[in-house]
Amino acid sequence: MRNFREIIEDDSVYVFDGAIGTRFYDKGVYINRSYDELNLTQPDLVREVHKEYVKAGADIIETNTFGATRHKLKQYGLESKLKEINVAAARLAREAAGEDVFVAGAIGPLDLRIEPYGPTSFDEAKAMFAEQISALLEGGVDLFILETFSDLSEIKQAIKAVKELCDLPIIAQMTIQTDGKTIFGATPEVLTQRLDEYGADVIGLNCAVGPTHILSAVEKMRAVTTRKLSAQPNAGLPRDVQGRQFYMCSPEYMSKFAKRFIKAGAKFVGGCCGTTPKHIKLISDAVRAISPRQAKVQTPAVIPAKVIELKPVDVQVVPAEERSNWARKIARGEFVTSVEVLPPKGCDASKTLESIKLLKTAGVDAVNIPDGPRAQTRMSAQATAILVEREIGIEAVLHYCCRDRNLLGMMSDLLGAAALGLHNLLIITGDPPKMGPYPDATAVFDIDSIGLTNMVNKLNHGLDLGNNPIGCPTAFSIGVGVNPGAINLEEEIRRFEWKVEAGAEYAITQPVYDTKQLRDFLKRIEHVRIPIVAGIFPFVSSRNAEFMHNEVPGVVVTQEILERMRKASDISKEAARDEGLLIARESLLEVSDLIQGVQVSAPFGNVKYALQVFDVLDEFKKKDAGISS
Repeated sequence: MRNFREIIEDDSVYVFDGAIGTRFYDKGVYINRSYDELNLTQPDLVREVHKEYVKAGADIIETNTFGATRHKLKQYGLESKLKEINVAAARLAREAAGEDVFVAGAIGPLDLRIEPYGPTSFDEAKAMFAEQISALLEGGVDLFILETFSDLSEIKQAIKAVKELCDLPIIAQMTIQTDGKTIFGATPEVLTQRLDEYGADVIGLNCAVGPTHILSAVEKMRAVTTRKLSAQPNAGLPRDVQGRQFYMCSPEYMSKFAKRFIKAGAKFVGGCCGTTPKHIKLISDAVRAISPRQAKVQTPAVIPAKVIELKPVDVQVVPAEERSNWARKIARGEFVTSVEVLPPKGCDASKTLESIKLLKTAGVDAVNIPDGPRAQTRMSAQATAILVEREIGIEAVLHYCCRDRNLLGMMSDLLGAAALGLHNLLIITGDPPKMGPYPDATAVFDIDSIGLTNMVNKLNHGLDLGNNPIGCPTAFSIGVGVNPGAINLEEEIRRFEWKVEAGAEYAITQPVYDTKQLRDFLKRIEHVRIPIVAGIFPFVSSRNAEFMHNEVPGVVVTQEILERMRKASDISKEAARDEGLLIARESLLEVSDLIQGVQVSAPFGNVKYALQVFDVLDEFKKKDAGISS
């Protein structure tokens, strides 16, 4: 058999196989199990599918290992069998391939968000890929195909892992949406240039969309690289027919597009989801018909690859002091005050707005609007914030979480918020749905608060998530949450470091009741210190205090405070409220020298009660003035 690098350099066109998972599904293996495990439990079935594609005319077949990385296997309790699964997959493919067909080690995304959009570091991602790559190498693959990637940062780690372990050729394939871009907004030209830089031997696209969109993208890719190209589209977009997913593109239709791919400059063609041996047979026939192993590629004149400058020209980033009054005071080191008020449960915001008028009259700097706290269903926090600013004239700090929206939805929301004049954000990951009244609701969590901070920072620099210019930059003041009482404090500090690196400009803590704990925490983050706004929640009863301590994640109430609230509650409701207010005031005074602001939560919507916490600020302001002078 020839070396695959020789195949890359010759003038012929070669055919990949089609969808392995589609064939398993057709043969009665349903999607509620791991298809990768079939390499161990049903090897004859896997071998049979490979042979079907070899018989159909495929020159290259892929191992049945798209989901055989540790994190994906862990979902089925199979992580301990990672090596066994991958080695078996490579050997099964080799048996079916014989001497004339190449075996590509198939590697898919990790199904994890990596930095800067999630908690998994580049090195951790590379190590996970390396684990699978090592096993496929032991099984005897001829090349590697990295496919269905959306994140360029992630596929870069996969390419690096291959290169550090061997010198086998790499086919790197991204996936695009119907708008021609990846979900991160990378255009065909940009992803091609990046993969060229990373050292992929062949650059391509697969999955997600049908032949038409892939063809349009390949035509754009050809103009910016001298690398060979590959195209493996789905058989169209799936349609739900009585609960089953069907791909509607016929083998004849796919074969016509194979010829168009070749004319556009693709050297490797094949199929992804929904394609079967029948599709590959006609695609193979179409390739042979052009010229047996001597297909002439109509390649347009190649423009030398030029990496797009990531920073758009003529973009003036709005200085922090000019974004809002809230941002100005934080940037200047002034003390800020805010009260957290929940959005209304229905569509009538009149009572909520009426209570917020008291905050403006009292001179509070801003009102914090939580985004679905404890997974409760309330009016949109963004809509509430707009009503507050327009009808009351006080600035809002919009809490924005990752739970309910995918990347596209978050991008749209944030651009809309900027257009409507919102400027202050508190970025949070969000409570899981199981905490709320609809535990069966699904959560999205495309990214976490770290990734979202990075996204907003990009928008402030005139770039979308895919580093594409958006025109006028946004002007958000970027705040994040932080929990000094986290159970895993090392992890909390690590995540806080990443948030600051991603662009966080201030942080609001979980409610503080253990002031020593806050002091200790602030010492440990001194190396990445940004302005800290302390969260304060005045208790109204002993039961309220016990609930916060036991049922609200991240909140720690000292035993001393719990006992004070128990004793006060035994006297009367009024005594309990007075004691809760006293504790809140004491907490604020004790940490006033450490913080740059305070966010007081209004218990049960009682804004008047929350405002009473601020009575101690006159004393604090005197002390602060003394320090400043």
